[in-house]
Amino acid sequence: MFLAMREIMHSKVKFAMIVIIFVMMAWLVFILSGLGNGLSSLAASAFKNMQADYVIFEQGSQSSMSKSLLSDQLVEEAEKLPNVNAAAPMGSTMATALKGDSSKSDDKVDIAILGILPGSFLEPEVIEGDKLSEDNLTGVIVNDNMKDEGFQLGDTFKLDGSTVSLTIIGFVENQTYNHLPAVFIPMPKWREIAFAAPGSDKGIKGPVNAIMLQGPDIDPDTINSKLANIDTVTRAKAVQGMPGYKEESGTILMMLAFLFVISAFVLGVFFFVMTMQKTNQFGIMKAIGAKNGFLSKAIVSQVFILSLVSIVIGILLAYGTAAIMPKGMPFNLDTNLVVVYSIVLLVIAVLSSLVSVRKITKIDPLQALGRVE
Repeated sequence: MFLAMREIMHSKVKFAMIVIIFVMMAWLVFILSGLGNGLSSLAASAFKNMQADYVIFEQGSQSSMSKSLLSDQLVEEAEKLPNVNAAAPMGSTMATALKGDSSKSDDKVDIAILGILPGSFLEPEVIEGDKLSEDNLTGVIVNDNMKDEGFQLGDTFKLDGSTVSLTIIGFVENQTYNHLPAVFIPMPKWREIAFAAPGSDKGIKGPVNAIMLQGPDIDPDTINSKLANIDTVTRAKAVQGMPGYKEESGTILMMLAFLFVISAFVLGVFFFVMTMQKTNQFGIMKAIGAKNGFLSKAIVSQVFILSLVSIVIGILLAYGTAAIMPKGMPFNLDTNLVVVYSIVLLVIAVLSSLVSVRKITKIDPLQALGRVE
């Protein structure tokens, strides 16, 4: 460690350049992580934040709400099954909200209408206003980002292409679905909106898209064997079944993976070149008795110090970037991911130095001293 620090202090400019390169790579990793996590939350935060452990879909629906149609009669049957603590129906449909009585395109806001039973465990916590009520079927609670579109508590809006009018009675936070603000509505009113076209409910009594289950010890195979034509999956798999979610997340993860590989290659080349430039110095040190282990520790310590400083600076820059990003930008730095990616970057940097360590162990002191540069 002493040797590593002495060299860093002696060649400040050279090592500062390496730190700058590593900081830029670490910064980019954290920015991509924040964007990926932000997009993931925007696509499925309503699903992720629900207090449910498993989801029942129609068989063959590929865990997709839009492809599934069930009868709410299954709710009562599901509640009687082993390890099921509670069950609640849910429905989803896309719509467009009109501000006031205007029909201008600028006054239209795309929304995701989620039908639930008022008072069920699927109803999110209200941060402003009132909860859903069975006595007020047109009263809805909406995600607070609709305030950015000019909607306020008590506002009434119509749905484009429909005669239905809904009144905002409460606001919730972190509730989006398919990148759209979630609008939670009593199940009877949701059915009226979702199945307005005759025959669209396929003759199913009390149609819903899915049934959410509470119970960490639920056995999906048992549920599937007891109820006909259904497919029970974990909530995580249900999130993966949302349109485009898996592809979107996969793209971000692939970009991060390539960035880690590139980082390992670039850092490995940097440290290897530096080692080659110091072959004579290492030869002299070995000639006067320095062991391979001592020199190897010096190289690894040097890489560890530079990497740790670079990662810390990258984290600070990432949080600074998050603070100045526009409010509408889907950016969310998760602390757990920041810690994980920091450790991965640190491990990659240390492993990349092993190429240099291997080169040091092969240096012949006599040849190094006799080399003419």
